[in-house]
Amino acid sequence: MRALALFLFCALAACRFEPVSERPADAECDCADGRDVADARPEADTSTVTPPPTEETPPAAEADTVRVTPDEAGAPDAPARDVPAVSDAGLAMPVAGIEPDDLVDTFEAARSEGRTHNAIDILAPRGTPVRAAVAGEVVRLFTSDKGGLTIYQLGADGRTVYYYAHLDSYAPGLAAGQRVRRGQVLGGVGDSGNAAPGNTHLHFAIWRTADPADFWDGTPVNPYPLLAR
Repeated sequence: MRALALFLFCALAACRFEPVSERPADAECDCADGRDVADARPEADTSTVTPPPTEETPPAAEADTVRVTPDEAGAPDAPARDVPAVSDAGLAMPVAGIEPDDLVDTFEAARSEGRTHNAIDILAPRGTPVRAAVAGEVVRLFTSDKGGLTIYQLGADGRTVYYYAHLDSYAPGLAAGQRVRRGQVLGGVGDSGNAAPGNTHLHFAIWRTADPADFWDGTPVNPYPLLAR
């Protein structure tokens, strides 16, 4: 027993304890990413992380949040229609934009060569639309020395002729034999024929004929009272 104790004492005395030092760089790793086992699990970051500020959602415009019913919203205004005025006699004003009070009765006014006017002159700027006074048929488009560009229209009764003279132009596509409605544009106001240059107006006449084949001849009718009321 004493021999065993002496042996253990000697063995312990022969051992030299060295302080623990850092492991060499080429120490074997047990980590797939090359880090030492002691460093495999990183220390938790205990610092406080402040989330990035978020943008405030701007308040909605008041108008965007207000809801209205279809009745409250209403419907858009319908485009204004250019409807010609119609007199008590059933005639549309043959020049656009003219009111009955704008008319002057020149039916019996004297003209050259001892003639009587037998028509009224309706003053308007060049190109102002000239309209059919009644529904009917265009029986002739004619250019004359006195009337210039003219239109002869036969009314629905087949006996009353409506005459438009001193035009500046005809409506596109207008032709003899064409049926037209009341208020339809036939041409534009001008100063063709023997009208004084710049004196743009519509010479408007009405007459009744015994035979529509003789549409150019008939008994004059004063248009003024038929349009002025």
